Formats: sequence, structure tokens, C-alpha cells
Amino acid sequence: MSWSRRFVLAAAVALAAAGLDQASKWLMLAVVLNPPRLIELTPFLNLRLGFNTGVSFGLFRETLEAWPGLLGLFKFAAGFGLLAWATFAGHRLERIGLALMAGGAFGNALDRWRQGAVTDFLDLHWGDWHWPTFNGADIALTFGVVLMLLATLPAMNRTPDRTTSGAS
Repeated sequence: MSWSRRFVLAAAVALAAAGLDQASKWLMLAVVLNPPRLIELTPFLNLRLGFNTGVSFGLFRETLEAWPGLLGLFKFAAGFGLLAWATFAGHRLERIGLALMAGGAFGNALDRWRQGAVTDFLDLHWGDWHWPTFNGADIALTFGVVLMLLATLPAMNRTPDRTTSGAS
């Protein structure tokens, strides 16, 4: 498979992930959680609106709150770097994982540019313990990392990826 075809496929996965993330955030902001409130879906999952001005888990919130554009720019650059890596990755799972990670980076970067913070709305909890609220971009990033890890397993590397063999 040529590098241009690989790039188009990786970009399509990234755009789909970012698009689904942005659509879910719009739905939560405009319809489901308007006005903001807590919606209990299951004994361990709520919908709860939150805005993260920091990085993962809200780290460095106070420092980065005044610099949303800088963090957004960094996330866009990281997304394009991940797309480039996906274009030349040799393993199919690795390419998909990198593209999902790029899409997650783009989805959260768009939030930072539009509103200065990332919109979060998924609240996983066990009793009174709550995982930091997250969103679709975070799910894409997580699945991307899982696919990258799977691509490193010896069992996954026994069969060569047909798209890397032959002339490109």
C-alpha cells in the first residue's frame, strides 16, 4: 500500500474519531445537559458536564488556564505528528491506534481553541469514588494506546502485514 493511501486511511480514522467526539460534545452541550445537571445512566456511569483547562486528569489546571491556545496548538501539532507516524507504521493495528490517538488529540484541541477548555461529560464512579470526567476524544486516545500495545505482542507479529510487503 502506498504511503499516500496510508495517509488518507489514517486521516479518515482520525477525522471520524474527532468528528464523533465533537458531535457528542455538541449533543451534550446543546441538548442533553442543557441546563447542566447530573443524569444517572447506570449505578456506575453518569452524565455530568465538566470543563478541563488542564492536561490529563486536570493536572496543571491553574498554570494552563491562562494559556488555552498554547495547549491547543501543542495538541494539534501532536495530532499531525501521530498522523505522520501512522502513515509510515508497519503494522495495521499500530496505524489504526496512532490514527485514533491523532483524532482524540484533534477533538480535544478543537475544544481548547473554541472555548478555552475541554468539554467532559462521562462520569465513571464506584460508590463515592469518581474517575475524572472524560469524553469521546479520551476514549479514542485510550483505544489507540491499547491497539499500539497489542501491535507489540509477539502473537500479533507472527503474520506480516500484507500492506507493507511488495512495491509501494
